Amino acid sequence: MRVEDGKRIFESLFKEIQKDIIGQEETIAQIMIALLSDSHVLLEGYPGLAKTLIVKTIAQLIDLKFSRIQNTPDLMPSDITGTYIIEESSAGKRSFKFQPGPVFANVVLADEINRATPKTQSAMLEAMQERQVTVGGTTYPLDLPFFVLATQNPIEQEGTYPLPEAQADRFLLKIKVQYPKFEEEIDIVSKYGEELKRVVPKPVLSKKDMLETQSLTRQIPIAADMKRYAVSIVDSTRKKKDLIEYGASPRASIGIVLAAKARAMIAGRKYVVKEDINAVAMPVLRHRIILTFEAERQNLDEDEVIRRLLK
Repeated sequence: MRVEDGKRIFESLFKEIQKDIIGQEETIAQIMIALLSDSHVLLEGYPGLAKTLIVKTIAQLIDLKFSRIQNTPDLMPSDITGTYIIEESSAGKRSFKFQPGPVFANVVLADEINRATPKTQSAMLEAMQERQVTVGGTTYPLDLPFFVLATQNPIEQEGTYPLPEAQADRFLLKIKVQYPKFEEEIDIVSKYGEELKRVVPKPVLSKKDMLETQSLTRQIPIAADMKRYAVSIVDSTRKKKDLIEYGASPRASIGIVLAAKARAMIAGRKYVVKEDINAVAMPVLRHRIILTFEAERQNLDEDEVIRRLLK
């Protein structure tokens, strides 16, 4: 597979997705970037913005196994990873058999992840980082590619458990899903407010092709000055002490470089340009920095502070 093939494949993916999803091009592109980088995504947006539909459609188009976890305060870690059940044979013998949980899929949608307790949230950590699950002293490898897409609601914060910094850091991108444009919303109302004729997406990419494309993404070269530029952005988050209390770690530098390579791949380019780095810096950094009281006093959010750093 070549970079040109990657561009052609992703153009056909976007075309198929837009048969079912109206608008949200930026969100879809960023999810694709994370998928190519073999990483996870945290989606933040108000209810009803098609977050779940986007993820399900992408899973169908890449012929991947999809599962959904609806997070609630009473959800247990075993509800995610799986548990041992007693199985009785015809001879009357009883034995323990492992029943895999919903995390054993290629694309896992963790809906409203901040509604689960910290103990349950941590059940996802090993799966996200090591691509494996340990239950009862036995380790089970997960099928690759493995991609967690978690959603959280920026409103209704009562009864929620914000993700700890260590876990938020496991997500390559934090994507803010925006409201559709006016004309797009007219099209949405026309499509879903009248006779519903949903197009069933056909797979465009096989699992094997996806793994090959992920491997090719990492091989895209990045010039030394572009690498220095990416690291300098992350380094500046640690020096802007008037606005940022805690800056980003080297994982953010790796994330920016990987995401920039994936963006170049989607564009059909064989190298990374400055525009790629600037485009991915915000979703890579916005959940990895903690603002000072002074920044909050000025009503600045993470996005505005990152914009200042990029200038």
